Amino acid sequence: MLHDMNDGDSVMIRSRGLTKVFGSIRAVDGIDFDIGKGEAFGFLGPNGAGKSTAMRMIAGVSRRSSGDLTILGMDPNRYGPDIRGHLGVVPQQDNLDTDIRVRDNLIVYGRYFGLPLSYLRTKADELLEFAQLEDKAGAKVESLSGGMKRRLTIARALVNEPEILLLDEPTTGLDPQARHILWDRLFRLKESGVTLVITTHYMDEAEQLCDRLMVMDKGRIMAEGTPANLIRRYSSREVVELRFGSDRNEDAAKRLEGTGDRIEVLPDRVLIYTDDGERDLERIVAGGMRPVTTLVRRSSLEDVFLRLTGRSLVE
Repeated sequence: MLHDMNDGDSVMIRSRGLTKVFGSIRAVDGIDFDIGKGEAFGFLGPNGAGKSTAMRMIAGVSRRSSGDLTILGMDPNRYGPDIRGHLGVVPQQDNLDTDIRVRDNLIVYGRYFGLPLSYLRTKADELLEFAQLEDKAGAKVESLSGGMKRRLTIARALVNEPEILLLDEPTTGLDPQARHILWDRLFRLKESGVTLVITTHYMDEAEQLCDRLMVMDKGRIMAEGTPANLIRRYSSREVVELRFGSDRNEDAAKRLEGTGDRIEVLPDRVLIYTDDGERDLERIVAGGMRPVTTLVRRSSLEDVFLRLTGRSLVE
């Protein structure tokens, strides 16, 4: 499945038949995609889908087994150092230097790129302001909260003013408030023209941050498109969630056959995919069925993933 970039779009990352094999495991199994300048592109999938492996190949730290990959028009197998000079990388686990203070993390990291101290002192202050960490400049890294460490890791990845920022599971383990602050910072980067490439297994994060998504499972592309297009293509307009009690959901689903477009039985509830949830719910109750709880909601990316893989994303 290949997304055709619009004429005039600048393709920052292009992949054709990209494959990574570990022994008998095809971690990434022949995927095609283009990522345009200033786009927020997401790899969405469960643990083990191949998202992080694809990200490591884009970052130039893992050589592909086969296929073609170009970053900024260059092959990472041949021009890894040149490409890395234009990339910012935010790994899954924060790897900050705990022996030095917050501001010095930015300055020391910038020296790896050969950037002058005169530039880095000003840049560090600018990035601390961006990350909302000005008052923590002289603090020890250990004293920061999880959300602050994540923001510092992102600030550090921006020291070299990258054209592309790679973020592997950027908000895993953060509380809701910290996630929303981080989303705001990433949205501002996108507005400034930075291309974002994000892996996540959180549906709400993918929906919030990404212009376009590639749903992966077992190393392959299951679907690709904007969040809204994926929902339109693979789900219904609305979903009715009904709980009858764990041991009664299967029997209730049989009685509900023919309601809506499609019925999905989960361990704790029955989902009815439909264009008019309130109408269907009224008919169900009028027919004498008495669910313990009911909910009518809009379709989401989680519904798309259930349709594509038959299981929830969060494993």
